Amino acid sequence: MSVTVSFRIPKKLKKEMDRLRGLVNWSEEIRRFIERRVRELEQLRVIEELECMIESIKVMPKGTAVKYVREDHGNY
Repeated sequence: MSVTVSFRIPKKLKKEMDRLRGLVNWSEEIRRFIERRVRELEQLRVIEELECMIESIKVMPKGTAVKYVREDHGNY
């Protein structure tokens, strides 16, 4: 199911689009652009969320990872 979305553009631009109607399917072009832009913005939103999560993680003292690995190896 689809819906109709309308917006205003300058008359001059509409005339130019009309002249190119045989070369360009404007509905498809605009639909693809909007889909791509929504994906880009969604990716940016997710990246910002991840950055906030990463910033909230405590920094461990230097050598902590080595300590844990050595402890783990001693349990075998």
